[in-house]
Order: sequence, then C-alpha cells, then structure tokens
Amino acid sequence: MIDLPTSLPNRTTTEGEAEGVSPATRYTYRASLVGSGQQFELTDAGLSWRIGGRSGVWPYADIASVRLSYRPMTMQARRFRADIEKVGGGRIAIHSTTWQTVTLMAPQDQDYRAFIAELHQRMKDAGSKAALIGGIGPASYAAAVALVALLAVAMIGLLARALATFEWTGALFLVGMAAWFVWTIGGFIRRNRPRSYSFDRLPDALLP
Repeated sequence: MIDLPTSLPNRTTTEGEAEGVSPATRYTYRASLVGSGQQFELTDAGLSWRIGGRSGVWPYADIASVRLSYRPMTMQARRFRADIEKVGGGRIAIHSTTWQTVTLMAPQDQDYRAFIAELHQRMKDAGSKAALIGGIGPASYAAAVALVALLAVAMIGLLARALATFEWTGALFLVGMAAWFVWTIGGFIRRNRPRSYSFDRLPDALLP
C-alpha cells in the first residue's frame, strides 16, 4: 500500500501526456486532522479512490448517482460536497475543502470544480445513466424551510416588540441578526433546493 503524504497540497494535476498515456485528473483532500488523506483519480478504467486503508476503482457506467450540495461549516463558509454512489452499494464523499491545521480548513475551489466537471464528462462519455441530483433531500429541505420560517416569525415578533417599547439598541441588534441570518441560512436554503440536472449543465450554485 502506498502511504499518502502527511501534507496534502491543493492540486488537480494531469499526468502521462509525455508518455502517451491518456491524462488522469487527481484530487486530494483531508477530511479531518486525525485521518489520512483521501485521494481520487479519474482513469480510463473509472473513478479510482483511496481512503485510508481502502481503495477501489468504480467504472463510470457503474456509478448510480451523484449528489452535489452546499455544506458550509463554522470554519469554512464556502464548502461544497459531492456524494457518489455505486450500483450495488457503496458511497464516497468528496469535499471542496481540506484540513491543514487545527484552526485552518482551506478551500480548494478551482481543483474541486475541475475534478467534478471532468468526472461528469467522463461519465457522459461512458454512457452513464446515473441520477444527477442537486441540493439536499426533499424531507430535509422541507424541515429546514419550516425551521427558517419559525425563526423568522419569532424574530419579527421580537423586532416589533422592541420598536413598540423604543428599545432601539435591541432593535438594531435584531436587524443585524436578521442580516446575518439571511446571508448564511438563506444562502444554504437557496443553494440546496432539491433539483435534478444534466451532464451538460451542472448547477453553478452547487460548485465553487
């Protein structure tokens, strides 16, 4: 088994051109500080992956589905994810960010986008019938929308009370909270609307 390097630079690389071998796109990221890095490569045989001590190659035609979603975290607001499932079972997740230190989760926007776009192109060329899904599941989305609606109603009620009692400081605080709420939670809801997409038109809202 080949050990992955302890430090994983941001990269999407093309190899083999000088040797006459068809180019293969690679993407590497670290999902956590304690685990080893995860490495993916697009080869002629299919999607090759190595996660910890496990590895495999999934032919492009055997990929059952790809789900793209927007998954922000406290330490990294611009974080995207691709969940890939194989016919017969098996799922791998690819994130657009990588852990570098305890306090730093670095984005790999360009590399992630290039890798995901190339994966879709190779699946299309292989005649894939995979389901291409954008956003989170309908049930999760409905629950998120309901929670947002309840929080919005509560916030409006508090703001109305603050204005009625001339609590200007409290009202200003609530306005600031509302702006933050719209920026963060609203972006999550807007980007993760359940949808389907095609190989020729990937959802820009779900890619860096």
